[in-house]
Amino acid sequence: MITDLVADVEKELGAETIGDVVTAVAGGRAKSRRLAEVLAMRPAVLTDGRSPAPRAIGDLLIELRKAGASAISPPVCVECGKKLRTLQRQGRDWYCSVCRQETSECVACGNVRRVGFRDRTGLPRCKMCPDSDDRDPVEVIYAVITGITPGADRDVIADALLQSAPQRPTYRQRLVWALEENPRLLTGEGYLAPHRAILRFIELLHEAGVTGIVPPACPRCHRVVRIDKPLDGQRVCRNCIAKSRFEECVRCGARREPATRDAQGRPLCPSCLVRDPANRETCIVCGESRVVNSRTAEGPICPNCRPLPILICSICGRTAPCTLSKLTGLARCGGCDRRPAHCIICGRLRGIHSGTADSPVCGPCTKPDAELWQPCPTCGQAERLHAPGPCPRCILKQRLHELFADDTGAISPKLQALHDALASTERAGTAMRWLSKGIVSTVLSDLGSGRRPLTHEALDELPAGKVVEHIRSVLVATGALPKRDEQMVRLERHVKDLVASHATAEGRKILQRYATWHLLRRLRRRSRGKETTHYQLTVARQHLRAAVYLLNWLAGQNLTLATCRQTDLERWMTSDDVRLRQEAGHFVRWALSQKITRALTFPAERWNGPSQPMDDEARWATARRLLHNDTVKPEDRLAGLLLLLYAQWPAAISRLTVNHIEETDGAVRIHLGAVPVELPALVAELALQQVAARRSHAVLGRTDSPWLFPGGQPGRPISAWAMGERLRKLGIRLAEARSTALFQLATELPAAVLARTLGIDITVAVKWQRAAAGDWAAYAAEVSRRQP
Repeated sequence: MITDLVADVEKELGAETIGDVVTAVAGGRAKSRRLAEVLAMRPAVLTDGRSPAPRAIGDLLIELRKAGASAISPPVCVECGKKLRTLQRQGRDWYCSVCRQETSECVACGNVRRVGFRDRTGLPRCKMCPDSDDRDPVEVIYAVITGITPGADRDVIADALLQSAPQRPTYRQRLVWALEENPRLLTGEGYLAPHRAILRFIELLHEAGVTGIVPPACPRCHRVVRIDKPLDGQRVCRNCIAKSRFEECVRCGARREPATRDAQGRPLCPSCLVRDPANRETCIVCGESRVVNSRTAEGPICPNCRPLPILICSICGRTAPCTLSKLTGLARCGGCDRRPAHCIICGRLRGIHSGTADSPVCGPCTKPDAELWQPCPTCGQAERLHAPGPCPRCILKQRLHELFADDTGAISPKLQALHDALASTERAGTAMRWLSKGIVSTVLSDLGSGRRPLTHEALDELPAGKVVEHIRSVLVATGALPKRDEQMVRLERHVKDLVASHATAEGRKILQRYATWHLLRRLRRRSRGKETTHYQLTVARQHLRAAVYLLNWLAGQNLTLATCRQTDLERWMTSDDVRLRQEAGHFVRWALSQKITRALTFPAERWNGPSQPMDDEARWATARRLLHNDTVKPEDRLAGLLLLLYAQWPAAISRLTVNHIEETDGAVRIHLGAVPVELPALVAELALQQVAARRSHAVLGRTDSPWLFPGGQPGRPISAWAMGERLRKLGIRLAEARSTALFQLATELPAAVLARTLGIDITVAVKWQRAAAGDWAAYAAEVSRRQP
């Protein structure tokens, strides 16, 4: 847009040249947007060069003139109209060097003239009345320093004075006057220096080894760091000047130094500026609209997709994508960067910054630098404090007490375990973000105050969604609520809603019978007290929806199950809008068994073997890649190998626990069925590594999880859908890979062995054996003849 506006005025420069100038001046997206807004509101500034206008407009005009633009006007002085080659401004107005000069009464002659100098006391003088001093500045400052440190080297002092203000003799003279008036500036009171060059002079003397010269500390944080920012008559460090400018962000409410301001002039913190949707771009790798981390010739890349160098991790020794630690400068992989551990020096559970996987060392113990790690004013622990006040852990504890405490300030015994689990979570910042999501804090506050009973039924009254389900899982994992079969509850709720949505009373009655006495009853019988799986829930839902689709079609034809004839059923089966036809067959056959209809037939479809093509070479190629590729996450490699080698569905893999892995006599076995299977060496190594290093995605309400692949909710495994997605990202076609593996195993093993080792039903194993054309009759006869 900026290039087009300039090109409409300037005809001699090409669009490519104009674009290069605009890119160099405009910078980031936020600045370029403001530049475009100003030019769109007043494009005449390109031809008249008049302010008021932002500095970026003046820089653009100057750079366009340097590039050879003739129709573009340079910036002009707001008072005299002189064309400017360099930009001097006051507010949003541009001035030439003459018009911007300050006028005042000269303290020497008394005339009101432009200020040419200021004397040693800071009072104005005109150019005709300079404050002259015939003494040699080096001799004056040498006398001051020898009064502090006798025997100081004169040449060192002269060289430091020259370097502190090169090519500015007048400024050096003022520096000497200030030190002559207050020599204590050299011995620790440098924060009172009236001139910035004094601090540079002190630094040079200290580096040269002049004794008695004391570098000043920041008067606010008392750190000996660079202090060159004026604040209330003192010079402070960058951190303190930033803290003095803290304002409450209009979006997130955080108190930070504003990075920019919105159209109404309200402050925005750096985080909100970066996360602003207007500043996001489409990542060329994942295709999502995200914050830009880096730019390439092909386009922007988000932080999740940024390319990382493949290095050897200095902590775990794996060859993987790594970043360089800011503390040590050594490579550190993503797993070690995210995984907290107990430091072998201080014993605290913190992020790993050095050491090894077996002997981790936290950040404060790696580099105990007072500038990086400051004691929390509440708990006293060394933390990287980015704002004044308590550390994130103490802020979390304060917030939790506000939510869980009742009117007397006490926490209910039922919620004490939840309070302790959240307060001790590994990542306090993640817990705070979770508490700020949606209705989390409101629900927890209602439970703590007693306004809402601590029961599953009370949570069921809330709007259904992932937030409420996560709150429930946290309460269950910490013992505040008893366990219940959530999949069954979801199914019962789904049955109630779906039955109620049917139009006819007779249809609702049939659906209620079908769901209650057939689907739910069979599901409870097959579960045998265990939790319902997601796959079982999906199948039951499909069967019920298929019944609803058929009854809705019959109602639209003014028919019922009792009046429906075979020709009507076949007309529905061959219609274009038929859905879940095979599942509807279960409903029709149930209706026949219950004598709801008599004149219908709907034969079941028999499975005659896999219908998809099978590529055994591709299966083994993928398996070899997962066995030897260290850049893939170990948990993904293990899950993929269980599918490729042992024909395990993602649903079965996600339900594995650490007890399914056993190590005896140097052999590692996994229990997929009644008989354990001994794992090959490389797969066994991955299995043991997963048992030792498994980490849940849930950092809230964390408990000791028994699951081999923990999920995003505390105390629950990864979902079958999430496991399938992770395997698909590895390039594995789930159904094709499992069919190929099961087909190959069926040709090598008898059905009974296949069923006992893989955990599949014997009838399924027999069908696969027949599909694979495996003749195991001789094997069965041989087994029957064996001596007991």
